[in-house]
Amino acid sequence: MRQVNGDQLVGRIVECEAYCGPTDLASHARAGLTRRTAPMYGPVGHAYVYLVYGMHHCLNVVARSEELVAGAVLLRALEPVAGIELMRVRRGRTNDPDSRLCSGPARLTQALAIDRRLDGHDLTAGVDLWLSAGEGLRQTESVAVGPRVGVAYAGPEWAGRPWRFRLDGNRSVSR
Repeated sequence: MRQVNGDQLVGRIVECEAYCGPTDLASHARAGLTRRTAPMYGPVGHAYVYLVYGMHHCLNVVARSEELVAGAVLLRALEPVAGIELMRVRRGRTNDPDSRLCSGPARLTQALAIDRRLDGHDLTAGVDLWLSAGEGLRQTESVAVGPRVGVAYAGPEWAGRPWRFRLDGNRSVSR
């Protein structure tokens, strides 16, 4: 959920990708602890927000096991639930169907007004931007698993790992 100027923007996570730390050549943590990657080495449940291609923000949730020193899950797509008209305005796409508003990492952050100011933000505190338990999988839904997107530079071993998770058939999943 996102609170912006008293308005709530809510989406259901329908797609994400995992990144497992410094040994993962597709992960930003491969560069080690830097000013940019510091949130990935910080507390679990915090945001790691970065700029990609110098123009789009991406939102990750810091998540890892005790064996890993850094790790995060990229939120790739949300199914809009509430504040849809505000998301549409923020995206500047008044004619787009609801399902396209947050169907990709950059669309998601634009629709929810997420930028680097939220880098390191505690997503468990219930303030400004937070995660909350939803209804879970519906009886008609299943989770599809596949390779991550846009990380061919990491080589086939890392790019091909089945660490992209999405609700199979959900219209809000990225293309």
